[in-house]
Amino acid sequence: MNDRESPFLGVTSGERKRSHAEIAGRTERIAGGLHRLGVKPGDSVCILMRNDIAFIEAAYAAMRLGAYGVPINWHFKPDEINYVLKDSGTSVLIGHADMLHQLREVIPAGITVLGAPTPPEILKQYKIDPDHLGMPDFAIDLESWLERQAPYDGPALPQPQNMIYTSGTTGHPKGVRRNAPTPEQSVAAERLRTLIYGLKPGVRALLPGPLYHSAPNSFGLRAGRLGGTLVLMPRFDPEEFLRLIEVERIDTLFMVPTMFVRLMKLPETVRRKYDTSSLRHVVHAAAPCPADVKRAMIEWWGPVISEYYGSTEATALTFASSEDALKKPGTVGKILDGVELRFLGENGDPLPQGEIGEIYSKIVQNPDFTYHNKPEKRAEIERDGFITSGDVGYIDADGYVFICDRKRDMVISGGVNIYPAEIEAALHALPGVHDCAVFGIPDEEFGEALMAVVEPQAGVTLDITDIRTQLKTSLADYKVPKHVEIQKNLPREDSGKIFKRRLRDPYWERAGRRI
Repeated sequence: MNDRESPFLGVTSGERKRSHAEIAGRTERIAGGLHRLGVKPGDSVCILMRNDIAFIEAAYAAMRLGAYGVPINWHFKPDEINYVLKDSGTSVLIGHADMLHQLREVIPAGITVLGAPTPPEILKQYKIDPDHLGMPDFAIDLESWLERQAPYDGPALPQPQNMIYTSGTTGHPKGVRRNAPTPEQSVAAERLRTLIYGLKPGVRALLPGPLYHSAPNSFGLRAGRLGGTLVLMPRFDPEEFLRLIEVERIDTLFMVPTMFVRLMKLPETVRRKYDTSSLRHVVHAAAPCPADVKRAMIEWWGPVISEYYGSTEATALTFASSEDALKKPGTVGKILDGVELRFLGENGDPLPQGEIGEIYSKIVQNPDFTYHNKPEKRAEIERDGFITSGDVGYIDADGYVFICDRKRDMVISGGVNIYPAEIEAALHALPGVHDCAVFGIPDEEFGEALMAVVEPQAGVTLDITDIRTQLKTSLADYKVPKHVEIQKNLPREDSGKIFKRRLRDPYWERAGRRI
């Protein structure tokens, strides 16, 4: 962008640009059409799309009606998508045309399917079956449908956040359903988001992460409403990312540590080729960031990099500036205003500073949440009004929080939460498998990678390539373990349960870290 040119204001993706006025008009017409399809406040509207301007519009339209936009992880296999469609109770699915073809046999009866054309920038980045580029016959073309819709003219309604499905240890994802905020909660939340995300009117934001994840979704939907420019990336590419920062004069970013790692792998000549001086606020979350990587990024971009710790259920709990990161390597920062944290021992008693315990949190000004259709799961993670995501850590004498480990077995690979129980169940279903254990091991690029150790049945020879191939038929690709080993006589506890920590710990000891 030439400094003398008036900057474009709106949302861009690839070569496509759509102004705020155009997005507002399309949003109102989508909302009008959804309303005529029977969508009411509190209902769900499922969205199966990669990053796209149409994703933003669909989410805004659902919110306009007081309904929940429900982004579906597009890596999911058909049966996994079917589960979300049924569990959310949606009557409408809006998806990219190429993704809908695989769903012909699994879309529940009574759901209206609206198909959006797959944009050219996505076709460039992904290998898509040419036979799937056309609109499937069971879907209504979104653009043709939109031309026939009148804008929604109903009253302004309280707008809930999108309902994000987060994986669970039972193998089924759970929808995190939060009430629409009260006016007082909205003010407090905006103040917090300004601190965390750095979003303010006129922001020039770049979103390289997927909109189906909770934090990128929250960041993107808010950035798109502040009168500046939101630039969507269909897929993270480190050099293209740097080019966009320079060309679009980006000032605000949301990232995950895997992106830092990939950027640092670029040759120094490539990194120095692009001007990143426009950056004023870069926030990362979702996974641990190695202290040496954080320091290198701060040396490159300056003290503009911050971090927060939280979860889909709890939202943001702590915040660390660049200064904090350099002063206390490895910290996730200090507790935010309005947040209470407790570090509890095995017996549930609060622990003093410096002692490691399970982290429980409470945010007074936050709208409370439940797991959609699973209130009992909400109760399982609560103690005296505080909730936990299973992380274990401590707070030091200066008030800085450190995350040490996870009480549960959850693996975070590239910012994506993965629960081994689901993968272990799929492995147990394979012929010749006697038992197995799935866990995370250190990975330079993704923070953690999935490792599966499989014990064969007596007299059976298992093939690692065949195991991974079979898993891909029932699991999203990112859930298929990157590493698979075949072992006999896995270590077991007295109860007969596999002693998973004995398998996992040597990898982390060699890496010099536990998370």
